[in-house]
Amino acid sequence: MKRRMVLALAPLVIAMGGCGYNQIQQLDENAAQAKQQISVQLQRRADLVPNLVNTVKGYAQHEEAVFTQVAQARAGLAGAIQTGDPQQMATANNQLTGALGRLLAISEAYPQLKADQSFLRLQDELTGTENRIATARNDYNQAVQSYNTYIRTFPQALTAKVTGAKPRTYFEAAPGTEVAPTVDFGTNKPGASSSSTPTR
Repeated sequence: MKRRMVLALAPLVIAMGGCGYNQIQQLDENAAQAKQQISVQLQRRADLVPNLVNTVKGYAQHEEAVFTQVAQARAGLAGAIQTGDPQQMATANNQLTGALGRLLAISEAYPQLKADQSFLRLQDELTGTENRIATARNDYNQAVQSYNTYIRTFPQALTAKVTGAKPRTYFEAAPGTEVAPTVDFGTNKPGASSSSTPTR
C-alpha cells in the first residue's frame, strides 16, 4: 500500500520540482529572512531613541513638544515592526527620521550637548544603524525581486498560481530618502540656511 502511494506521488513530486515549486519556496524564505533583518535593525534604531532623548533632556528640558513627537514616532515604528508589513515599516521609519531630525536640531542651541560623550556615542550608533538598515533594505529588495521575477516566469507562474504564491512588497523609502539620513547632530543639517553659520 505504501509503495503504491509512493509510486503514485512520484510523478507529482517530479512535476512540482520541474515547475519550480521548491525554488519558489526557497526564494520566498530568502525574502522572509531578509525582511526579518530589516525588522531587527529598525528595532535597534527604536531602542536607541530613549537614550538619545534622555541625553538631550539633560540639556534642553523645555523641548517637551519635540520629545512627544519623537515618542509618538518611536511607538509608530514599534507598531509597524509588529505588523511585518514592509510599507508600514518604511513609512514609520521615515516618520521617526523626521522626528529625530527635529530632536537633533536642538543641539545647535546647546554647545555642551554637542560635546557630551554620550551624545557623540549615540551619534556613532545611530549612524551605524542607519547604514545597517540601508544594507538590510537593499538585501530584502533584491530577494523580493528574485522571488517576484521567478513566480512570474513560465512555467513557474502556473505553479505559483496553483500554490497561491503572491508577489512580495518592496521596502520602499519615501521620495528623497534613498540615501540613509545623516545623523550629525546639527553640524551639517541639509537645508540649513547659510545665514545661520556666522552666528556660531
